[in-house]
Amino acid sequence: MMGPRPVLVLSQNMKRESGRKVQTGNITAAKTIADIIRTCLGPRAMMKMLLDPMGGIVMTNDGNTILREIQVQHPAAKSMIEISRTQDEEVGDGTTSVIILAGEMLSVAEHFLEQQMHPTVIIGAYRKALDDMISILKKIGTPVDVNNREMMLKIIKSAINTKAINRWCDLACSIALDAVKTVEFEENGRREIDIKKYAKVEKIPGGFSEDSCVLRGIMVNKDVTHPRMRRLIKNPRIVLLDCSLEYKKGESQTDIEITREEDFARILQMEEEYIQQICEDLIRVKPDLVITEKGISDLAQHYLMRANVTAIRRVRKTDNNRIARACGARIVSRTDELREEDVGTGARLFEVKKIGDEYFAFITDCKDPKACTIVLRGASKEILAEVERNLQDAMQVCRNVLLDPQLVPGGGATEMAVSHALTEKSKGMTGVEQWPYRAVAQALEVIPRTLIQNCGASTIRVLTSLRVRHVSWDLPERLGLFVPPPTSQIDHASMYSDSSLPYYPGCSFFVVTIGFFTLKEPFLK
Repeated sequence: MMGPRPVLVLSQNMKRESGRKVQTGNITAAKTIADIIRTCLGPRAMMKMLLDPMGGIVMTNDGNTILREIQVQHPAAKSMIEISRTQDEEVGDGTTSVIILAGEMLSVAEHFLEQQMHPTVIIGAYRKALDDMISILKKIGTPVDVNNREMMLKIIKSAINTKAINRWCDLACSIALDAVKTVEFEENGRREIDIKKYAKVEKIPGGFSEDSCVLRGIMVNKDVTHPRMRRLIKNPRIVLLDCSLEYKKGESQTDIEITREEDFARILQMEEEYIQQICEDLIRVKPDLVITEKGISDLAQHYLMRANVTAIRRVRKTDNNRIARACGARIVSRTDELREEDVGTGARLFEVKKIGDEYFAFITDCKDPKACTIVLRGASKEILAEVERNLQDAMQVCRNVLLDPQLVPGGGATEMAVSHALTEKSKGMTGVEQWPYRAVAQALEVIPRTLIQNCGASTIRVLTSLRVRHVSWDLPERLGLFVPPPTSQIDHASMYSDSSLPYYPGCSFFVVTIGFFTLKEPFLK
């Protein structure tokens, strides 16, 4: 006798799917996401113009930026977008490639699912192929001299050539390399390159793109607090605070009951005495410039101006940290704890300039700055936003090479080399696992195939010619799509391939093994 059927308690707006239909739907959703950004790969990539929720315009060919603006509700599509975000955080480049490869991995798996092959078998073959791919990459990788500036510029150039700023390629490469070299910090054998925290990009609309530069110091969008304070100081002594130069207010609601007129006068006098005391504590260390994250009262401005001290208030915490690292100062929380060693003397020039309608404070010509500001100029905010995204990719590529100085050929050459090696290895395998394993090799060809399609060339003719040459040549001389090996300039950091490889099989593992899910209607926009 059959038992009672299971009762599913779902909301009216929910939908439950299971079985083969779910796997097919997942793969279709993943392929749809990949098709959206397929035309954004390569030197002939097309840009996308999107309207963000706030009504602003986003114009880019960066895969992660495009997918971030797309609203999807399908879980498989969301996981695809997530691997693009992870690739952007870990590596900084290759966000389009990782989505296209993940979509192709799932596309070739669909055939085996239709033949009733169990997802565990497909995943096992994919995992084995992943291990082999990483070992092949280590074989074809070549070491690079990170002290060779010309070589480093060529590597960064390969990442910028497919971007919107390829017109100013030489300038962008120099800016990226100088910025990363500036923030590179090594202590007790530990190397730290924190671009996000210590290399700030400031976008100023107007001027020419050629005016963009890297400052040996920091720039903040602030003016001095008092019009009579100095706006040009050579060799300034800098004090950094994260406390306010105002009368301290009660943290909770404070009530004072006054019965005599003298008491009110005494309270005002106490406030003035307190502000005078904290200003005397500052003046005691003879600073030329005081920068605080909090406010400065009018009375404090008066005392500091009389002592010929320039003050800047309400600076961001992140900017204050960068200034501290650039000029050698220490951020102090209490003025009575100020010591001579807390004063920063590493900067040679402080200057306030007016650019457009706004004032900017420059702390430059630092002796050994471990933080910097990149000033970008351009025609509009949309163009500057895209230039910033491209420059971030270039800096990430430079950082990757400095941390892991290994190169692999670009232009689709690495994918073709790995594809050929996996195909040859699959010939010696037995059992059903050999077919998904060989399908991985087939899926890797999607990168050179997409590059050919985006360039408008004959896909079949060029890809066949590429396969023939990869079969006949040795591994170190693998051919890319655009230039022959002896003069090849298309290389990218080994970290880019090593880091992205686990993501697209990993996404495939997740999507292929899903047996059912519950969705709100409509489940895919």
